[in-house]
Amino acid sequence: MSKEILYVAEALSNEKNVSKEVIFEAIELALATATRKKHRKDMEVKVIIDTTTGNYRSYRQWEVVEEIEDEFEDKQITLEDAKADDPEVELGDILEEEMESIEFGRIAVQTAKQVILQKVREAERMQVVDRFEDRVGEVLNGIVKRADRGHIFLDLGNKVEAIIPREHGIPREMVRRGDRLRGMLIEVNKESRGPLLTLSRGAPSFIIELFKVEVPEIDQGLITIKAAARDPGFRAKIAVFSSDAKLDPIGACVGMRGSRVMSVSNELGGERIDIVLWDEDPAHFVINAMAPAEIESIIVDEERHSIDVAVAEDKLSQAIGRGGQNVRLASELTGWNINVMTAEEASEKNQSEAMEFVEKFMQKLDIDEDMSVLLVQEGFTSIDEIAYVEESELLSVEGFDEDVVAELRQRARDALLTQLISNEEKLEESKPAEDLLTLAGMNDKLAYDLASKEIITRDDLADLATDELMDITDMTEANASELIMEARKHWFEEE
Repeated sequence: MSKEILYVAEALSNEKNVSKEVIFEAIELALATATRKKHRKDMEVKVIIDTTTGNYRSYRQWEVVEEIEDEFEDKQITLEDAKADDPEVELGDILEEEMESIEFGRIAVQTAKQVILQKVREAERMQVVDRFEDRVGEVLNGIVKRADRGHIFLDLGNKVEAIIPREHGIPREMVRRGDRLRGMLIEVNKESRGPLLTLSRGAPSFIIELFKVEVPEIDQGLITIKAAARDPGFRAKIAVFSSDAKLDPIGACVGMRGSRVMSVSNELGGERIDIVLWDEDPAHFVINAMAPAEIESIIVDEERHSIDVAVAEDKLSQAIGRGGQNVRLASELTGWNINVMTAEEASEKNQSEAMEFVEKFMQKLDIDEDMSVLLVQEGFTSIDEIAYVEESELLSVEGFDEDVVAELRQRARDALLTQLISNEEKLEESKPAEDLLTLAGMNDKLAYDLASKEIITRDDLADLATDELMDITDMTEANASELIMEARKHWFEEE
């Protein structure tokens, strides 16, 4: 039987391409399982195989405990009983006693088969994990094994299978068994029972990796793809940049007669690809990203991180794109919220906003309309600018002298101070009461969040219904109900 064990270990090691150590460990576990079944006891068994001779020994084990638990009566021994044989034994020790080993025959092999196969599968999966876990972001090639409900299963070779989930595929892409397909590795699923590797063909980063393959200048560091946005299978935009003024990054990515961009497009099922020039100035970058639309005017609102783009009325549909595709991709590419409108709409919006600024200056600074309009025309849009801008900028406004500028700056600072005091008063008013802060189950953040909604005291909270509290917090129904009952507890105690 010893030679039989060595033969089985050798055969399984070669067949499954895993180490003999893993196979021996699996056989030891399988023999221990078969031994427990033979004795029909829930005991602990350990089997040790001599990997040189194939001989093996079996040992029954007990854990030394103070008091035996009923469900572990075949696995535990009391400290008192254990000391009768060995005075030096301590709690937590494991006692072993050699027992008769079962034969490694047909019955044992059948009993052990599932355990061995499970161990082998685990070893094979860990080999795949070790091989690919550092390759996330890399483009992999595979052969289509099957397609099921939009999910594509690929054979990467060496018994490695990958999946392209429906949400990471290209919509309406037709694939057949045997087709060669590429995808970008996005996840190694260590705990998954299915394919260990998840690939994506719809991610924006996939198109970047494809261009790296097709355009040597990118690999050489001469061209950088700064960003990418995709509507998989339909349209994509990439922003490219070169630090070498002599190198045209767009031309290099397009290639001779469009060969490079066409190669990427074909890989993506004919996806249309716009290659635009990246610019550190957001306005110029947005103008480039909106191509082929022609921009008539552009206004950048840095505070809201949005950009208003005006186009000719007959070009509006082109700028927006079918289903808003062009402006949506441009927004994703640049990272700015882009609002597209006609030149007339832009003019009306600018006039409306200008009037808001005029009215604000008239109210906050107590100045007449003519002076307020003059400030807006000069580009001032906030009280802060007037209060802290360089004095020379205000002096450059026609009709403003040093006395006027000094008075304006003082009024602006007074207005800001008044606003600050008002904010502090509101903050003080919305400060949670001590009985709310100290309520069991309450924390400071939640208390201040509630106070901002005018729930200041413990009684304010107690008056709420569970659904009302859930509407203003992200608490579960059980937690909300428990907190409200805690707030009401003092009512019953007083009664």
